[in-house]
Amino acid sequence: MFTQTLTEGVGRRLLASRRVSALANLLTGPHGVDRYTELVEPTWTRRDARAKVVAVRRQTPRSVTLTLEPNEAFAGFRAGQHINLSVEINGRRRTRCYSPASAEGARYIELTIGRHDGGLVSNYLCDHAYPGMVLGLDAVGGDFVMPEALPRRILFVSGGSGITPVMSMLRTLRAQAFTGDISFVHYARAADEACYRDELAATRGVRVLHGYTRSTDESDLDGHFGPAHLAAACPDAEPDAVFVCGPPALVDAVREHCRNVSSESFVPPTFAVPAASTGGTVRFSTSGVDVVDDGRPLLVQAEAAGLTPESGCRMGICHSCTRFKSSGAVRNLITGAVSSADCEDIQICVTAPVGDVAIDL
Repeated sequence: MFTQTLTEGVGRRLLASRRVSALANLLTGPHGVDRYTELVEPTWTRRDARAKVVAVRRQTPRSVTLTLEPNEAFAGFRAGQHINLSVEINGRRRTRCYSPASAEGARYIELTIGRHDGGLVSNYLCDHAYPGMVLGLDAVGGDFVMPEALPRRILFVSGGSGITPVMSMLRTLRAQAFTGDISFVHYARAADEACYRDELAATRGVRVLHGYTRSTDESDLDGHFGPAHLAAACPDAEPDAVFVCGPPALVDAVREHCRNVSSESFVPPTFAVPAASTGGTVRFSTSGVDVVDDGRPLLVQAEAAGLTPESGCRMGICHSCTRFKSSGAVRNLITGAVSSADCEDIQICVTAPVGDVAIDL
């Protein structure tokens, strides 16, 4: 009886709350209450996922670690996934994808962002991020995640800023009191550029090895990943599962010498641009702009024509550049697959025209 009464009471309060919210939206229409509350505090919105930077620290000379407090519109992530992070730079909204290093389900999101030559968003955040800064959290994605049935012997391998998703996996396992065997190999250019070095050294029950490729002082390993490094990391038995994130050369080496490998790499692919363009007409129908195809990705051709489409990773991961193709054929520059279907969504950062194409942009 008590349980039924309590349930009914909670239900009445929830219904009343929804009615008050609906009334507030009606009275503040057409924009709704969110438009006004976010003028007071930008993260006070139920529609858009946003986060406030609550702490900024610099672990290494070439990175910045941000602690973010997301609002209630953010639905969370699985360890290993990436988040589309948006920031306004010189009046233009820019989006890039980053993998959190924080544990799955943690209250705060931790991002460690490395400086890269030509990296607009990464370098901006390294130089200008500050507590109180508000960032957009546009989407969560990626299938670089641990399986539901956890393996007993796990090897994590990372290079540079690729440490963040596997660090999230490690922290998640520890939060879950995982009792299996864990080995962790991280590669950096030098000891002072090795993110999370102190935390890994203090983590009990995990075999940690560092490989430094330029300044080898304090390095545990010589050279690049191979059978010797695998044997040093897992001396007792071959790992049941390997999770690697880093440059393509590291991922390829791990795949060559290990079984059951899951991988992620955020280095843009090298596109095989045709030697000669198709000469077709690319019509950006919403903008009323037509250009002659020069063989490059549609995103590059749009920017060359003076358009400013939203984009993020520029490598086919974050999907922020997805646009509607109303007609024509296109080629995926990563897979080489050609699609001639009308009325489909395409990622213009990794897609080139094949003849005449019309894009809603």
